[in-house]
Amino acid sequence: MSVFKGKSDELLGYIRDGKALTAGDKLNLIIQLSIPSILAQITSVVMFFIDQAMVGHLGEKASAACGIVETSTWLFGSLTGAASMGFSVQVAHFIGANDFVKARQVFRHALIVTTLLSLVMMLVAVAIARPLPFWLGGGADIARDASIYFLIFALSGPFFQLNSLSSAMLKCSGNMRIPSMVSIVMCLLDVVFNYLLIYKAHLGVMGAAIGTSLAIVICGSAQAWIAIFRNEMLSLRRVGERFHWVGDYLVNAVKIGLPMAAQSVLMSGAQIVGTMIVAPLGNIAIAANTLGITAESLCYMPGFGIGEAATTLIGQSLGAGRGDLCKSFARMTLFSGMAVMAVMGAVMFVFAPEMMGLMTPVEEIIDLGSRCLRIEAFAEPMFAASIIAVCVCVGAGDTLKPAIISLSSMWFIRLTLAYFLSIEYGLVGVWTAMAIELTFRGVMLTVRLFRGKWMNTTKVT
Repeated sequence: MSVFKGKSDELLGYIRDGKALTAGDKLNLIIQLSIPSILAQITSVVMFFIDQAMVGHLGEKASAACGIVETSTWLFGSLTGAASMGFSVQVAHFIGANDFVKARQVFRHALIVTTLLSLVMMLVAVAIARPLPFWLGGGADIARDASIYFLIFALSGPFFQLNSLSSAMLKCSGNMRIPSMVSIVMCLLDVVFNYLLIYKAHLGVMGAAIGTSLAIVICGSAQAWIAIFRNEMLSLRRVGERFHWVGDYLVNAVKIGLPMAAQSVLMSGAQIVGTMIVAPLGNIAIAANTLGITAESLCYMPGFGIGEAATTLIGQSLGAGRGDLCKSFARMTLFSGMAVMAVMGAVMFVFAPEMMGLMTPVEEIIDLGSRCLRIEAFAEPMFAASIIAVCVCVGAGDTLKPAIISLSSMWFIRLTLAYFLSIEYGLVGVWTAMAIELTFRGVMLTVRLFRGKWMNTTKVT
């Protein structure tokens, strides 16, 4: 790992110093940054996978209780990610320009703003926790457990935000290893806490929520300490560097993060509407849909890992004024991600029953979920294209038009098709609509990437 660390740091230095990189150097850099990020993405999904597997063995009602509020927890998680990215992209640009003082100033602003935002979101989540399952179409038989699960998750929100911000800052500095290690530790802690609280303390769904929240609190605090005090570029313990408010940093963060936040709200809103389409199909369909999404996420996480590497590379290349590298990294990461997720899609198609069987013993859920996963497998390459194209644009600070493309595709294609196909084909129809929409979205975002208009980035000074 130390060998890879030295090599990736050296190559990132080439970007900042204006030195030439060969095709092999670029590929090595993509791989070295992607692998830790992919591991971090996979372990975060494994953590949720473990939650679902442990809860799934308590029965279909327990799975449905977690599943009915799952998209709502994604919404709050997405908002924290958007807030973090609004500042971390600026940090990547300043690091690319070798201006580490301004990078640290942005980090200080980010800590203040995102902490206040996370407290507000926590209060909103606490306020809506009780009625939320009913709003989403859940029945009284699962509402209590669902409300408790969401409430406990909401209380850990500020630490979730702190973890998200610290991770984003470290990644944009080129350090993918620490977030990866923290994610692995978080996963291990989640397993231990869930085992003790679900099975030994007999807390059921509540135990799963407490276990996950404890893991978030511990690991979020640890990662923040590393970013704030130990990272060479970001450490805020600098003699003579005093904080002063710079409004432009917040303005730039809003320009970058607001379209992402709006996208998160409307995309999560679309997913919530999707949940409402699925809910009348019954608890078997709700559970199969939830567990199927969890199983699929193991396959598309490599795309997000490569996408995070793309954000770092594009951000630092733009900060260094290296437009040639931006275009090269954009295309190389796009094709790499599509290739990896094509393989993962094939794996998902072949082993769909086994993946579902790891999370539930209920044969009806396994059968229905497997059919859905095999439909989705064909959309994975273009799903990768959509993920990485968005991450490239984010690295450039271009977030508005990709958000419009994604939202239009989600609301006007996926939900419309899902509603009508669910009437005749049930959950299989919903997942068919999903596969069609992801393919369309991938094509549209790939066209935007190759046109190169995302290079008109938000300037940071």
